[in-house]
Amino acid sequence: MLAVSDLEINVLEFRQRSFSFDHLAAVGGTDYAVFARTETESESQFRPRLVHLRVVVPQGWVVYDEEQDVLLLARDGATKPVRLTEPVVEVGAEPAEFHEQGIAWKRSPGAAGTLVYVPEELAPALLAPAARAALGVG
Repeated sequence: MLAVSDLEINVLEFRQRSFSFDHLAAVGGTDYAVFARTETESESQFRPRLVHLRVVVPQGWVVYDEEQDVLLLARDGATKPVRLTEPVVEVGAEPAEFHEQGIAWKRSPGAAGTLVYVPEELAPALLAPAARAALGVG
C-alpha cells in the first residue's frame, strides 16, 4: 500500500484526467483515498459553472506506475491496469456508470456542484449520507 507521502506527490490518472490527492478518510474500518479535481462544466456555455470532481477508492487499490509517473487503480493493489486512450468528453456527457482500469464505477451528484466517483461494488456503503460526510464529499 502506498504511503500518504507517495499519494501527495503524484497525480491519479482517471477518465483521461489528472486528479490530485486530497485526503484519507475511514469508513467502516477501511481507509479511503479521496482525489480531487475542479474544472469548468462547459466552455461553450455563456456562464460555465465550476464542477468539483472527487474519486473515492480504497487506499490499497492505488498503485504507482513508475514508467508513466502516475497513480493508477487496481483492485488487487498490485497489477498495473491496461490504460486505454479514449477521447475526453465533458463530465455531463459521460455515462453515470462505466468501466475504468478494470473496475466498474458509479458517478453520483453531491452538494454544490460536486460529482463523486466510487467503485460500483462499494457504492451503497460509500454514497450513504453518513459515509459521504465522513469522506468529506457532500
